[in-house]
Amino acid sequence: MFQGESAITLDAKGRMSIPARHRDALSLQCDGRLTLTKHPDGCLLLLPRPAWEVLRQQIMGWPMSARAWQRIFLGSACDVELDSAGRILISPELRVAAGLTREVTLLGMGSRFEIWDSAKYAESEAQAIATGMPEALRDFSF
Repeated sequence: MFQGESAITLDAKGRMSIPARHRDALSLQCDGRLTLTKHPDGCLLLLPRPAWEVLRQQIMGWPMSARAWQRIFLGSACDVELDSAGRILISPELRVAAGLTREVTLLGMGSRFEIWDSAKYAESEAQAIATGMPEALRDFSF
């Protein structure tokens, strides 16, 4: 399970270093083979390849009424691999789609990661806090 927030700087080629705390797990879980795709919230999803393959099968089974969303998720999916320095290359198309420039935030979200433009993520988080907890979480406590 992946969790936590990491501030990362993309290099000039669009490569992103995966934090060391996640690299070993990714090497064991998927031999460093990952898949990137668009997320409807405006970020990118980064999944270990086995988790992506399960999700891909679910998406392929969606009805014709969801064809546009199939195109978004499947049509933008890109297989990547950790290089010897623990980096992945984010394609220019996906960087543009998520508005990634230089400063990005990697969020561990259980079985997957989200990659956000850092300023966009800070804005999204501030908006969520200002809106308050959704009704579904009213009974949640620590």
